[in-house]
Amino acid sequence: MNILLVDGNEKEASDRYKRLGMETQYEVYEKVLKKNSKSDINITTIHPAIHEEYLPLGVNLDDFEAIAWTGSLLNIYDQTKPIIKQIELAKELFKRKNKIFGSCWGLQVLVTAAGGKVRNNPNGLEAILARNIKLSDDGINHEMYKNKQKSFNAFCWHYDEAETLPKDSLILASNEKSKFQSISFNFNQSTIWAVQYHPEFNPKWMAGLIEQRKEILLENNIYEKLSDLEKEKKIFENHSTSEFINNSLYNDVLNEKIHSLELTNWLNLNN
Repeated sequence: MNILLVDGNEKEASDRYKRLGMETQYEVYEKVLKKNSKSDINITTIHPAIHEEYLPLGVNLDDFEAIAWTGSLLNIYDQTKPIIKQIELAKELFKRKNKIFGSCWGLQVLVTAAGGKVRNNPNGLEAILARNIKLSDDGINHEMYKNKQKSFNAFCWHYDEAETLPKDSLILASNEKSKFQSISFNFNQSTIWAVQYHPEFNPKWMAGLIEQRKEILLENNIYEKLSDLEKEKKIFENHSTSEFINNSLYNDVLNEKIHSLELTNWLNLNN
């Protein structure tokens, strides 16, 4: 299967991760897709927020059966050129028979391109753990959540959320912070699965993100004090030997197989 991976970030955002010795968001995504697929996949990663001509020479959008869309530091309502280019790309992809998966920013681009609306979340920043995400009846019966618990926690980082959804969207999961934690809809010839959280992220990477954004986390009261932040960072750094692996708060995210199950189910759908 040929997969097009759309990196939503501008160059500076990716460079920031690299300066801290972290993988970029698209590198994390590439690895989890390869790890979770039961069949051979070929991934082509493009960077429409960086390059004017972002498709490699000799490649066109008809070459792919599946599309995955990463997160981003962009806010879609700013409508800058890197944002508009991604919305237009999504509209082009909808014209083809694709299965599409969007994470966080990916959800926001796909919703916007299909006629929905995204806003700054009035409930504020949701970061590190999206807690108590609950499946709806549609979610319980959806292929995305095959073998997933009806209530779970997930890695996340977002200021924005969908406000209105494309026509005939299914709301698959919600929590107190956001009504639309995951959705699915069909548009033109494409089938779209999208989540507001990040099933592609892993504990080690999240520990690096906590370190990178320490001040923001404390300013937004994601942690009451620095010692709480450092404690959780340590849990993620030592996830493979952590005493918290069977803890109800952390089991869903420390077990990478469980945490990335949505992507596994998407990858292996109709393969």
